Amino acid sequence: MERENFKSRLGFILVSAGCAIGIGNVWKFPYITGQNGGGIFVLFYLLFLLIMGVPILTMELAVGRASRKSAVQAYKALEPKGSKWHIHGWICFIANLMLMMYYTTVSGWMINYMIKFATGTFDGVGTELSVASIFDEMLASPKQSMIFMFLTVTCGILVCAIGLQKGIENITKFMMIALIVLIIILAVNSTMLEGASEGIKFYLLPSLSSVEEVGLAKVITAAMNQSFFTLSLGAASMEIFGSYMHKDKGLVGEAVRISALDTLIAILAGLIIFPACFSYGIETTAGPSLIFITLPEIFIHMNLGRIWGTLFFVFMTFASFSTVIAVFENIIAVGIDNFGWSRKKSSLINYIILLITCTPCALGYNLLKDVTIIGTKDILDSEDFMVSNIFLPLGALIFLIFCVTKWGWGFEKYQEEVNTGEGIKMPTFLKHYFRIVLPILIIIIFLNGIL
Repeated sequence: MERENFKSRLGFILVSAGCAIGIGNVWKFPYITGQNGGGIFVLFYLLFLLIMGVPILTMELAVGRASRKSAVQAYKALEPKGSKWHIHGWICFIANLMLMMYYTTVSGWMINYMIKFATGTFDGVGTELSVASIFDEMLASPKQSMIFMFLTVTCGILVCAIGLQKGIENITKFMMIALIVLIIILAVNSTMLEGASEGIKFYLLPSLSSVEEVGLAKVITAAMNQSFFTLSLGAASMEIFGSYMHKDKGLVGEAVRISALDTLIAILAGLIIFPACFSYGIETTAGPSLIFITLPEIFIHMNLGRIWGTLFFVFMTFASFSTVIAVFENIIAVGIDNFGWSRKKSSLINYIILLITCTPCALGYNLLKDVTIIGTKDILDSEDFMVSNIFLPLGALIFLIFCVTKWGWGFEKYQEEVNTGEGIKMPTFLKHYFRIVLPILIIIIFLNGIL
């Protein structure tokens, strides 16, 4: 079967960035920035993105493009004879499946809130309702959770079943362009609010007093973690898109472009949130509730609040759904490459698997609210802990060792693939950095997450 390719370079960049741009950019980046002193955190984040995120991203893309296969078969094509690197390909499949087990539920919350804002549910806040009570009611309702999880899984599978170019590329391009337009409109609106300038200063101007208050070590560690996780590296989520690439462009430049677009969205998300929070005197370190409680409180007090709230959750829906489509493609490709299934057959079989495996999390705050898996963590937090703190950092470490050591593919072959095509080249002197320093940084992230 001939390997599918992206129709355009723009399609590859937008689909790959769409995989990286998810709830973490808008949900996690702003509140972690708020907790870690604002501007100084952003500077460290950009530094670690360049020295950690971009190199690992080139490795996933190189493995994909050199092999023209999804993770399991990619390792088999490139690994030394008799070695077992391809076992990690199956672990990547499990990681992607586990990510979707909870991500589809949260993505469903975004659709739910988009509809709630559009239909005026939040118009009654302040009389019989509060924003917190609307959120609690949504979590407590098995019906709401299951309907929107089902909708997310169904739409995601349908897009992937249509094909790479007609389905994934066309629809993700539309969503990503709409997402960029929406986030610019929302950011401009926030920066024009009264008192917004203080929020912008806090967010973008480095402050030594903020660092002293939080602690430099904590700021650096948080920035390292966020820069690593923002690109969804370690589970072969990006590797699959490398397998659909043409050879005309070098991978360093493409990795930088994907990272830059991902970072642009994250920074613009902060420009929506911080000016609005300072303008309305809202705490910027609210944590995950920032999206579902704090921001709706702000929107309902704005002029045309229903419109701004609806637009924000349309943006959030696009951000989360672009990741859903990208990860579903990874899952579906496993069936196509390893079992010889057609795209439609693999889509159907994985649709059934996903509906079953995503159900526990959808019911995790209502019918299964007393179920804990890891310590006192509920279903969603346990699944998130496994993916974020175990599968991703260890997976990235395996990709790194495979690409730069003699026991795997080897630095010379990896470098040759990365440098094939026009653009920025990967210099040979980085080999020692990749072999010694980068593994230590990833191990620090892993230990920090576990401890």
